[in-house]
Amino acid sequence: MARHDARNWHDCSKMTGLLCLVASILLQHGASGQRVKVEPEVLSYPGQTVNLRCAFTDPSGIQLTMVTWIYEPKEGERTNIAVFHPDFGPNYPESPVKGRVSFNPSPPIVSSPSIEIREVRMTDEGKYICEFATYPRGNEQGITYLVMLAKPQNAASIVTVVAGTKPVVVARCESVDGRPAAKISWVTTANGNGTTLSKPGADNTVTMSSEYRMVPMAADNGKDISCVVAHRTQVKAESFPLKLAVQYAPQVKIEGYDNNWYVGRTNVLLTCQANGNPVPVSVLWKTMSGEMPDTVQINGNELKVLKVDDAVNTTFVCEVKNRIGIGRDQVTAMVRGTRLPEKGAATGAIIGALIGVILLLAIIGTAIAMYRKHKNKDGPPKYKPPPPKKTNSSANRQLNTVPAPVTDDRPLQDQYYSTQSPEPVTDLDAYHDDEEYAADEREHYYSAAPSGWDDPRDNEVPPPYMRTDSDPQDYHQGPNVNRGDSFVSPAMFV
Repeated sequence: MARHDARNWHDCSKMTGLLCLVASILLQHGASGQRVKVEPEVLSYPGQTVNLRCAFTDPSGIQLTMVTWIYEPKEGERTNIAVFHPDFGPNYPESPVKGRVSFNPSPPIVSSPSIEIREVRMTDEGKYICEFATYPRGNEQGITYLVMLAKPQNAASIVTVVAGTKPVVVARCESVDGRPAAKISWVTTANGNGTTLSKPGADNTVTMSSEYRMVPMAADNGKDISCVVAHRTQVKAESFPLKLAVQYAPQVKIEGYDNNWYVGRTNVLLTCQANGNPVPVSVLWKTMSGEMPDTVQINGNELKVLKVDDAVNTTFVCEVKNRIGIGRDQVTAMVRGTRLPEKGAATGAIIGALIGVILLLAIIGTAIAMYRKHKNKDGPPKYKPPPPKKTNSSANRQLNTVPAPVTDDRPLQDQYYSTQSPEPVTDLDAYHDDEEYAADEREHYYSAAPSGWDDPRDNEVPPPYMRTDSDPQDYHQGPNVNRGDSFVSPAMFV
């Protein structure tokens, strides 16, 4: 177990040491790369002079022994193009730029050995390395990319095609002799796609060409399509707006037949509408029977029937021709004996009037309902007061027996009680037949009493006389009669 742990510890120590070594190398490389200052990229056009700057920023503690500029093309081997030694001076070996390259300033400074290249060519594009030989650290370098620019010549064109079923080239676009290569794209609503190819141009330039392919249809004729070319030398992309040119045979349609040709109708007109690419050159009217009726007049794409009769009960054909082909349409005329009823504006007017009346009635009904609701809300209450309740006391019994006033809609001031009966009351026994009085109240009355009210138990006033429902007069209370008094009917006035 201990031996296994020791082996693991040894492996871990080796891995840690390897990681530390890699980190140290990376740090040293980063530190050395930061000492040599160069421009990452330099742009130039053919015929110009370019400056490639280089400087060693911190030479303290380091001895700069020599500087070398190295050219590395995109495809090819490295070549020394300029060398400077403090003791031996500058030197320019054989290279593609010999005679056009020199140190700047001259004589050069070992810590700032910039160079210039005159009359640069497209073939001068590539990687330029400024390398210092130092002691004791060794070689350190910086890299500059020289990018040669060439503004291309851009153009686009439309290809005229015939409508068909296979994809064909309908537009082309080119960007000639550019550096770097241009980017071409297409903008259109047509259903197709673009393909782009590149080929070498003059003096290390690139020519880009693109084609737009689609299955051409008649509906695609005249659609917009644009070629867009983007290049590094242009401030913005260049656009070439075009229109598709698709040729197709005439498309024909006869208009004017209303299915209401009746005997005797005059001046009926048929029109042959046609469109095509190229423009149609001829229009021909004929019938399926082979003979044109005598009442028919033809004027270009118009056919007029002067008077409808059985002779025009046939099929009319219109043929239109252009360079691509022939298009045709036909209509069969059916001659009727009588005229069909025409749909005029009266039906629409009637429907509109009915809708207007319905809306008006709805508005009036709504207004009446709202008015009634508002009126009922502001009127007197519709409820009736409850009848008076009976009490146990004998003093209130006489008052409680007074019948309630008639519950009608008359005002309260019209409802009153009469203190005198309009006719004498002689039948007192009828009072005992009233079902509204309880049995205990009937015990106070004695039919054998000679006169007045003989009540041996109390001296209470008997209940008032109540009229029957057939009596048109209001209910009233008779005069109070005390014990010992005689009963006298009130006087009658005739």
